[in-house]
Amino acid sequence: MVRRSRGFRSKTRYKLKKSVRVSRANPISKKIQTFNENALVHIIIDPSVQKGQPHPRFHGKTGKVADKRGRAYIVEINDGNKAKKLIIRPEHLKMQE
Repeated sequence: MVRRSRGFRSKTRYKLKKSVRVSRANPISKKIQTFNENALVHIIIDPSVQKGQPHPRFHGKTGKVADKRGRAYIVEINDGNKAKKLIIRPEHLKMQE
């Protein structure tokens, strides 16, 4: 009997789906955007970029930028009552308006 795969992106068929034929799949402006410390950001996963993705359970959450680590940012969020720090690349972040 073959065991079912429960990988990192399991059960995300609709959550990690891009719309068909967007004008540009990966704009460079998403990769080079910068965030200041204590800035509020939305975590919106870009499924076409696998590096620096947070776990899909954090898709749609809002957090605060705590620090920068290499190209990525450390984002603090509250998951229930527990504070968590996520390491996320800027392609998967969006500034809160």
